[in-house]
Parts: sequence; structure tokens; C-alpha cells
Amino acid sequence: MGKSRPREEASARANHKFEKKVQFYTKVKDTVASLSAQKSITKKTKAQRRKKKLQAYDLSRLSESLPELNALHQPKKPTELKLNSKNRQKLVLKESKQLQAVTNHPAFQSNPLEAIFQHLQSTLPPDEWVHGSFVLVVFIFGSFFGY
Repeated sequence: MGKSRPREEASARANHKFEKKVQFYTKVKDTVASLSAQKSITKKTKAQRRKKKLQAYDLSRLSESLPELNALHQPKKPTELKLNSKNRQKLVLKESKQLQAVTNHPAFQSNPLEAIFQHLQSTLPPDEWVHGSFVLVVFIFGSFFGY
């Protein structure tokens, strides 16, 4: 069979194997430590990137500087139709019915100027109400109705 090695040589070989294993495990340990360090660094950089993205998407400062939405939505002015004969006829009919309703109203029949004054006060906003415009309206309507 084979020659057996002396005990000293066998223990030296075992020591050499053991040292190689220890070196291998220390290398593995160092590699794992460096990978975990790199992983933590990448986690930090990813977190920083996410934070920057969130700051980019944060529009609170922008919304503070913009005007309110209610101020932007002003009532739209009605579009003016072309006044052809058909539209003119409709307008004349509508206005004549309105005038007939106003002249038949009991408040207007009792005191037309007061009725016009009350109508203007209720329809015009206070900041647009000017006493001089009332006088002008009374003058126009008064001359129209013979007052």
C-alpha cells in the first residue's frame, strides 16, 4: 500500500490547509463587508435621489405664488350673435314682451320713476351705482313716457 507520511509532515500540511481556509474566509468576510458598505452607500444615494424628486414634485411653493382659481374663472360674456333679420325679429319680440310686462306692472303704473329706481338699485351692484346715472335714466325714461 502507500507509504505513510511522518506525523510532522502531516501536521504541517494540515496547518497549511487551515491557514488557507482562514485566508479564504477572511477574504469572504472582507468582500461581504465591502459589499454591505457599497449597498448602504447606494441606499443613501437612492434615498437622496428620491428626496430630490419629491422636492421637485412639491408644488406647494408654486401654488402659493399662483392666483386663486376663483379669480381666474370670471363669468364669460355672452357671445354676440350676428344681427340678421331672424335674430333681430326675435330680439324685437322679446323686448316688446318685456316692455309690455313692465308697463302693466302695478308698481310701475303707480310711480314709474320709483319703480325704475328700485329696479336699478336691485340689479346694479352698489359700487357701480352712481346717483348721476339714475338721473340720466330718469330723464330718458321720463321723456319716453311723457313725464
